[in-house]
Amino acid sequence: MKKIPTIFLEYKDYKKTPQLLVKFKYNDYLLNLLRKIPAATWSTSLKTWYLKDTKENLNLIISTFKGITTIDSSKLTKKKKFKRNLTDSEKTLLNNFYLYLKGKRYSKSTIQTYTLFIADFINFHTKTPLAELTNRDVELFIETVFIERKYSISSQRQFISALKIFIVFYPQTKINDLSLERPKKSRTLPNVLSQEEVLRIIQLTKNLKHRAIIVLLYSSGLRIGEVTGLLLKNIDILRKQIKVEGGKGRKDRFVVLATSYLPLLHNYLTTFKPALYFIEGPTGKKYSESSIRKFLFKSVQKAGISKKVTPHTLRHSYATHLLENGVGLRHIQELLGHAKPETTMIYTHVAKKDLLDIQSPLDTILLNLDKNDKREQKFLLSGNRNL
Repeated sequence: MKKIPTIFLEYKDYKKTPQLLVKFKYNDYLLNLLRKIPAATWSTSLKTWYLKDTKENLNLIISTFKGITTIDSSKLTKKKKFKRNLTDSEKTLLNNFYLYLKGKRYSKSTIQTYTLFIADFINFHTKTPLAELTNRDVELFIETVFIERKYSISSQRQFISALKIFIVFYPQTKINDLSLERPKKSRTLPNVLSQEEVLRIIQLTKNLKHRAIIVLLYSSGLRIGEVTGLLLKNIDILRKQIKVEGGKGRKDRFVVLATSYLPLLHNYLTTFKPALYFIEGPTGKKYSESSIRKFLFKSVQKAGISKKVTPHTLRHSYATHLLENGVGLRHIQELLGHAKPETTMIYTHVAKKDLLDIQSPLDTILLNLDKNDKREQKFLLSGNRNL
């Protein structure tokens, strides 16, 4: 009998939360056992399974695999919890900054992120009075914290944005706003599925509820949070449109409800009978985003697609396919709810429309050779020759 792989456990901060990673060499039996644990989620970026770091989850993993295989927990050594040494006056200042951001009507996540960045910055320079802080102190914080800890460029940009607001709120520092520069964004192109790959994923998703979600994500180009927060009252079947309320940037917008989706939608609604939300959990509350990621991952695997696919990949594919079908960028921008046209422009780099008409010079060379009837000039790129 083939030996069952060892399971390795370790801790990691992921998605701003302490997580318990469960690693092992691919094994169908272990995989099926792990999938029965509702809290376990696959991460394509970490290439491992994880679940929230709690004593209950750790005991659940151990009890699930105990007696089945070896569990290596040697890496379960937690780092000391980071603690800021802020004075009472600094805490009061940060609390007032939090309220200031709230009054500016920033989103909850932005308020929390900006406040924490400024708290870290103040804590880093705890021995220097706030009024004495300069641009060089900002550079030292970035060099020591962001660079050494390998924070992303987007996190660094967020910190600079937070600092620009903070020095307006607290102008007593010597930090010069004009000299604060955000690093340029990384211009990474999104993964996009072909139309055939999208259909294959849909065909291989047999669960009615799962299929209804995947098709809606793609056919209307919705973000995952917009699908889980979609209210039934905002689906207008007669007008064939969906009203997205409170999208990114607190913007409402209308998106198209595909005609071909209506039979599936009707089948889903009459079968599951949701009361408030388009998709609901067992208790009638919002459906879990991690559940969507989980079943989409399984469908992608069944479809034999090797590229990284997330719910947002379906949104990217929707936009790219619209562009390839001749829909203008301005309309796509409206449908996606992008504030700036530059955001939508990225799809021009992945759309195959027009680019497909460009012929590689290698194809031109081989075509010219093929047109020549002389046998000695015939050439096959594969290296094989039919004699």
